[in-house]
Amino acid sequence: MRRIVLHIDDPEALGATPAADPAVGVYFPDAGDAGRNYSVRSHDGARITLDVVLHGHGPGTTWAARTHRGDRVGLDHARSWYRPEQTTRWQLLVSDLSGLPATARIIEELPPESSATLLVEVAAAEDLDYLPAHHGVTVSPSIGTGNGCAPSNLARMVRDLTLPDGRGYCWFAGEAGESRAVRKYLRGLGWTIDQYDITGYWRSDSETWDARFAEFQDDVLAVYTRALADGKGDKAALEEFDEACERIGL
Repeated sequence: MRRIVLHIDDPEALGATPAADPAVGVYFPDAGDAGRNYSVRSHDGARITLDVVLHGHGPGTTWAARTHRGDRVGLDHARSWYRPEQTTRWQLLVSDLSGLPATARIIEELPPESSATLLVEVAAAEDLDYLPAHHGVTVSPSIGTGNGCAPSNLARMVRDLTLPDGRGYCWFAGEAGESRAVRKYLRGLGWTIDQYDITGYWRSDSETWDARFAEFQDDVLAVYTRALADGKGDKAALEEFDEACERIGL
């Protein structure tokens, strides 16, 4: 993981949110303006800090490995997902390496009295040293699985967990296929849409997925657009979009 600090020319225009898991789109001029989303590890006025996981290939890894003081990038699409309700009694945090910066910030900002379980999938045990300590957070790691190097255990870990009593909230940041499995599992338990924010941060075999999506994108994007037009909200619209993708084998 490499830490990169960016100075923002116009912080108000970017509109980075104060939530615990804000992210921004970073666009790389040297890669034909290709872009990737990154969690904001910290935000101080006109400066934001990104911790970028370096992996095998891709424009994001190339940029993060080679960038140096004075380089410029484009920033856009500031957003966040983490929104537990006040009635939440306990939290379930689920993450692989891609979500580790956001996970660390969420833990840092948890109130002292909060209770949470973290299921985290990392490449090596020392990756866990990145996470801050919080006496109310129980960490259950899976080491050497997922993260594009091996099959993921995240969905299985969620299914195997004995959930505490009371109203819970789940935040997920990891591979898109695992995110779908976790969301379907929680919905099967009767959880409502306001009890979770489950986001696919990356996708295994994305090139194959992209090629097939290109064949059906008009149809599945129409599902998303129609849901928004019906006033269902972005989260519900994205779920309907994902269900449409699943029906065509994506």
